[in-house]
Amino acid sequence: MNEKLASFLYDPMFFVVVFSVLAVLVILMVGIGGFARGGEFNRKYANKIMRLRIIAQAVAVALILAFVFFSQAGE
Repeated sequence: MNEKLASFLYDPMFFVVVFSVLAVLVILMVGIGGFARGGEFNRKYANKIMRLRIIAQAVAVALILAFVFFSQAGE
């Protein structure tokens, strides 16, 4: 295994980034599922879910940037 990849697996920030990206994926899939089904759920929660996705996505991008910055600073 590549040494750089192996070092990521021991970094707790890596798992925080992975968790945040997976959270964005889950929120996105719930939103797409709501749009596909339509109905009362979509009318009631569509905007809230998409706003939540945008916030979660911004947090995920900020965490990715922080991870890249701090992993390069440690070299």
